Amino acid sequence: MPSGIRIKRIEDRIQQVMSELLIHEVNDPRLKQIFITDVKVDRELAFANVYVSAIEGASRSEEVLAGLESASGFLRRILSSKVELRAFPKLKFHWDPTPENADHIEKVLAELRKK
Repeated sequence: MPSGIRIKRIEDRIQQVMSELLIHEVNDPRLKQIFITDVKVDRELAFANVYVSAIEGASRSEEVLAGLESASGFLRRILSSKVELRAFPKLKFHWDPTPENADHIEKVLAELRKK
């Protein structure tokens, strides 16, 4: 099993390469203006959980996740050529509500500061 440091490097590399792919190579309109918030790879390197969010928020979550699922084969093939691993993990996509929650908290705090 790889060490925690190696897993973190793999996660960071997958996030970096996937972000570049979404900007430069994926032409699906459902996947415009989205960003990868985090990648978590399990200790066996069998699965990579990819957390995504969109500028518009949760209103696009179903559309974005469906687009990523349909592009997962293409993404996995390109990622496996750019991230050198013996066997590349299967991609699982999840919606990350953290940016929206942070924005909501900032608005509440701003209202409290006004009072």
